[in-house]
Amino acid sequence: MTTYNELAGFRVNYLSSDPTLNSGNEGQVWYNSTSGQLKSLVQIKAWSAGGNLSTARYQLAGAGTQTEGLAFGGLTTVVSNATEEYNGSSWATGGNLGTSRRLLAGAGIQTAGLAFGGTTGSVTAATEEYDGSAWTGGGNMGTARRGLSGCGTQTAGLGFGGSISPSTQTEEYDGSAWTAGGSLNTGRAYMAGCGIQTSGLAFGGETGSSSSATEEYNGTSWTAGGSMNTARRALAGGGTQTAALGFGGYSTVGTSNKNNTEEYDGSTWLNSTAMTTARSDLAGAGLGTTKAGLGFGGYTTTAVANTEEFTSSINVTTAAAWASGGNLATARQSLAGAGTQTAGLGMGGYSTAQTAATEEYDGSAWTGGGNLATARYGLGGAGTQTAGLGFGGITYPPIVNQNITEEYDGSAWTGGGNMGTARRYLGGCGTQTAGLAFGGFTTVAVNNTEEYDGSAWTAGGNLGTARYRFTGCGIQTAGLAFGGQTTVNVANTEEYDGSAWTTGGNLNTARRFLGGAGTQTAGLAFGGQTTVNSNATEEYDGSAWTGGGNMGTARRYLGGCGIQTAGLAFGGYTGTAVTAATEEYSGPVTAPAASILTTS
Repeated sequence: MTTYNELAGFRVNYLSSDPTLNSGNEGQVWYNSTSGQLKSLVQIKAWSAGGNLSTARYQLAGAGTQTEGLAFGGLTTVVSNATEEYNGSSWATGGNLGTSRRLLAGAGIQTAGLAFGGTTGSVTAATEEYDGSAWTGGGNMGTARRGLSGCGTQTAGLGFGGSISPSTQTEEYDGSAWTAGGSLNTGRAYMAGCGIQTSGLAFGGETGSSSSATEEYNGTSWTAGGSMNTARRALAGGGTQTAALGFGGYSTVGTSNKNNTEEYDGSTWLNSTAMTTARSDLAGAGLGTTKAGLGFGGYTTTAVANTEEFTSSINVTTAAAWASGGNLATARQSLAGAGTQTAGLGMGGYSTAQTAATEEYDGSAWTGGGNLATARYGLGGAGTQTAGLGFGGITYPPIVNQNITEEYDGSAWTGGGNMGTARRYLGGCGTQTAGLAFGGFTTVAVNNTEEYDGSAWTAGGNLGTARYRFTGCGIQTAGLAFGGQTTVNVANTEEYDGSAWTTGGNLNTARRFLGGAGTQTAGLAFGGQTTVNSNATEEYDGSAWTGGGNMGTARRYLGGCGIQTAGLAFGGYTGTAVTAATEEYSGPVTAPAASILTTS
């Protein structure tokens, strides 16, 4: 078997505390012997939807940051003077530009923005300054042009390239006037730019065909940097000269728009996570960082208002694992569970005889609660520790399937409405006033579903697969059923929408007598029996199951409750004895590594 050392090039360290890390340690794995947790350092990069612009447009300009963005100008069906301000979730109307224009450039921040160049129908050299509410005229550029790029601040701006014929011209703004700067090595238009006046970056664009060229400005002259992986024009960007982000655009006239994203480290462009919406002629923001970029507007087959936010973070992921909790006072199997990891409820079950015992878990220990009125096992459970629901099951001897329902108030059980179908080894989920019971065994496996409203049960949609000795989680209108037995063990998963069951992704391990927790889109399956007792754990994401951390004790007939990242398993049968063992599930948990991350 290939080892982690062979795969990653370094060993899993055994440490008493988390190490000091830097971004170069991405992928490192270590075991914290103090907390008993396996941890790793990962970088997560993604685009996510933000609030739409009020005015869909393209060939606009942008400035600011991801949480304080600025959009201005552009083209709808007419040339626009509209300005909008972004607060990290939605856009609000700002003061209009004095001159409507498109193919302009921008720089600065939301409360000190800069707009320059572009075309109104004729190419302009006009410059305007924004104070957070209104635009006022600034000094005109030396050369009127469109399709130019910009970066910097309102008092130290940089404009470069552009015009009808690709230009090499660079100009520097000091807050009142533009002066000539060093010329680009490759004249071009429709490129992207970022950085500051003394440390700028120009990339992509059009020379007659799409360009991949990158150039770096030092306040005096431009020098060549690493080429982009995808040559393109009409793209957007953000960041700094040594940590830039380039996204969107198109490569050849008449071909599809791009959603490609690339990151620049000061010498090399690397492909990154693609945007959700491929587009060109968009604007970007993200002054000073690639960790929080913003892309907005643009053109697909029409002007769009879409906004997307790029985030990149270094995180420590703690591996999923089970840890021992406090033992049940009464060892038992075939019991039901409800509640959470820190407020759990265990009811009924079987040890040497059926029991009515109820126990409450506080996150560390179980204490006795009020007994069920009817001792039984193989029952279903739902609800919370202070509003629990127990239903169905079996009493013995003689073997009698039950339709009894009981409601728990945190101290005592009282009778509720009887189920329509008496059965044992059924699945259950939901709440005390909106419960769900499904499947089970009468004299054969059944597919019946019933819904509880706090007083009575009514028929719901049937399961696709009749089965028993399985489990479920979720709520009445978003339930999940998985595993169990027909005449053989099954891996089937089904999802309930409040009226009908549909097929979901199968468990990786077919098994019966398993425990469950969580929701329809974040389920947890653990333990059970294949041909032997299992300690396997699986996590469901709404479409597929993936492996989680193994339980400490392999067992079947166990109870469960909680959520996917904080599950609770208790009781069951190990194969040699009924057990009182309780285990608590954690993770996987991903958290920012800021507290232990140092920048190399």
